[in-house]
Amino acid sequence: METIEIAATGMFAQQVAVEVIANNLANLNTTGFKRRDTEFSNLLVEDLERGGFTTPTTDGAVPAGVESGYGVELAGISRIHEQGNLKATGNTFDLAIQGQGFFQITLPTGDTAYSRDGTFQINGDGEIVTHLGYTLAPGITVPSNATDVTINASGGVMAKVEGQVNLVNLGQIQLVIFPNAAGLENTGGNLLVETAASGAPTVGTPAAGGFGSLRQGFLETSNVNPIQEIANLIKAQRAYELNAKVIETAEKMASTTTTA
Repeated sequence: METIEIAATGMFAQQVAVEVIANNLANLNTTGFKRRDTEFSNLLVEDLERGGFTTPTTDGAVPAGVESGYGVELAGISRIHEQGNLKATGNTFDLAIQGQGFFQITLPTGDTAYSRDGTFQINGDGEIVTHLGYTLAPGITVPSNATDVTINASGGVMAKVEGQVNLVNLGQIQLVIFPNAAGLENTGGNLLVETAASGAPTVGTPAAGGFGSLRQGFLETSNVNPIQEIANLIKAQRAYELNAKVIETAEKMASTTTTA
C-alpha cells in the first residue's frame, strides 16, 4: 500500500527535524553558534483527474481535480544568522560582533576560515589566536612588554607599552560579509568556509559600510531559543507518532482485506 510508503517519508522527515533540534539544544552554550532550521517540500503528486478536465457525462469542467500526494522530502537545513545576545566576560581578547560580519581565521593549511566566535587569546609569540591556536587574520602581534591592550569598535588595536607615553598601534581587525552567509560550509570548531553558494567574501572595516561593530570584553552567545526548540521538538515528535499510527492503521486494513 502506498499509504505505508507515504507515512514512512513523514517519519524520516521528522527524524531529521528532531536531529536538527537536538543539535541546536546541544549547542545552546556554544559561542557564536547559529541555530539550524529544517525545510521540507511535498513529493510529486499523481493527477487522478486534472482540474479543468471536461467530463463526458455533464460536459462541464472539473473545478479542482483529484490529486494524490506521495509524501514529503527534506528540502534543506538552513542556518539562521540572527544576532545572539552579548555576554560580558571582562577578558581583554574576547570580541563580539554586533551586527553583520565574520572574523577571518588562518588555518594551518594557509586557507582562510570564518567565524563569529571571538574567543581569542595570545600565543607564545604574542599573536592573537583562536582557542585552537589558529591565527586571526590579518595577523596582529602583541609586544611582550605591553601592559594593556584596547580594541575599539572599529577594530583598531592599540597597546600601552612600558616606557612609552603614547599608545602603540598594533594593527587593524577586519571583518568579512557574504552575499549568502547561509551558504557557508560548517567544518566544525565554530569555523565556516566559503562555497559557491555563499559567494565571495567582501572585506571591510568594522562599524562601517554595513559591517558590524566590535565589543571588547564580550562574547556573542548562541541564538538558540530553548523554549522554541522544545516546542518544535514536541511538534516533530507528535508528527512522527501520527505517521507511525498511519502505518499501523494501513497494516491493519491490509490484514483485514487479506483475511476477508
